[in-house]
Order: sequence, then C-alpha cells, then structure tokens
Amino acid sequence: MAKNNKLELSWFNKEDKIKIEPRILIENKELSYYKKDTVPSNMLIHGDNLLALKALEANFTNKVKCIYIDPPYNTGSAFEHYDDGLEHSIWLNLMRDRLVIMRKLLRNDGFIAIQIDDNEHAYLKVMCDEIFGRSNFVNSIAVKMSEPSGLKMAHAKKRFPKLKEYIL
Repeated sequence: MAKNNKLELSWFNKEDKIKIEPRILIENKELSYYKKDTVPSNMLIHGDNLLALKALEANFTNKVKCIYIDPPYNTGSAFEHYDDGLEHSIWLNLMRDRLVIMRKLLRNDGFIAIQIDDNEHAYLKVMCDEIFGRSNFVNSIAVKMSEPSGLKMAHAKKRFPKLKEYIL
C-alpha cells in the first residue's frame, strides 16, 4: 500500500475497484413527462442504481444540483428485494463506488443528503469526508423516528430502542 499523508478510512479490499461498463438509459414514453427537445429536469430511473449512475455520468457530470439517497442501512436484516446484512467491507465498497460517481455528477454548488441509521453513520461520515472533502460537510441532522414507549421498551434491558436516524 502506498504511503500517504492523509487520514482515511481503511477496510478489507478497499483497493478493489469494480469496472462498470456504461449503459444506455431507455426512456419509457408512457411514464415520461417533459417536452420533447428539452433536457429533463427530473428523471425516475428503474434498475440497478450503480449502472444507472454510470449511465448518467456521460450527460450529467457536474450538472446535478441535489442528490438524496436512502441506502441500505446494513442492519443485518433480509428483505424481499435486497439483503441488508452485508459484510461490513462489502457495504463500504458498495457505498464508495456509488458515492464516487455521485460526486462526479454534482455541480460545484450541488448538495447531497444521505439518510442512514446508527449502524453505519460514523463510517459513512468518514467516507464522505474522504470523497467530498471534509470542508464540504454541512451538518448531521438527527431525525426522530419514534418515541421511547410501547412495545419496543419491553426489550430495553437488552438493548436501547432505535429512536433516530441521521441525514448527512
């Protein structure tokens, strides 16, 4: 590993970058809503988000003003459409690959908001500092998700209940 003079988050296989082949986005005219011969100001893209981001790179580098993402929280749960229990280093690689492309898409005055919970909040913050620059960090907003009452308090002796999430 090359020696550098900066602080950074390290994890297993961090240097393993995946090669993403650019794809073409195909418009569904029945679902599209913008005038022909204009650049769409909003798009809804259905598909793998990494491939979609790579497809956007050709026409939207340095043009996106706002990005909001709600990535998997890596809670250890399995859902119908995705696995939310990845090995930590795999989750970090997945997030890094997407954030690097999002950084390319953002304008210089652009803004990215990422919703996350306690499981990966601290690691995501450090990764964002590395990709977007620590000086570009604005704030971490705590969002109250529930009250400390009811059924969840029955297990409070074993673990604290989840009451908040964050937006970086």
